[in-house]
Amino acid sequence: MTVSYFVRYQGKPNDPKAFLDYYRRTHAGFMQAFPRVRTAILHHPIAWNDPVPVKPDARFMLAQVMFDDAASLNAALQSEARQRSRADFKNMPSFAGEITHQACEAEILF
Repeated sequence: MTVSYFVRYQGKPNDPKAFLDYYRRTHAGFMQAFPRVRTAILHHPIAWNDPVPVKPDARFMLAQVMFDDAASLNAALQSEARQRSRADFKNMPSFAGEITHQACEAEILF
């Protein structure tokens, strides 16, 4: 099983294109330096049509950083690379909203 560290961006940046561009081109490099990191994935909404009445999520973006196990995640969270990543946050284009973090173990059902 893998472990993912999710960073959820609920709200909206002042300039969505600039925010995504910065995240892809600059901030991702800090995450790539995490020890024992496996991969990082950005999830951002697309237009979609579900015939079943559902409540759409209002998140602007979901960042997923994957590791082989909890020990690898914890090593990354304690690393200098993580400290540099957190320091870079002040350089990102402004974001109005709530940013939350969560670690999850993946369980493949089928």
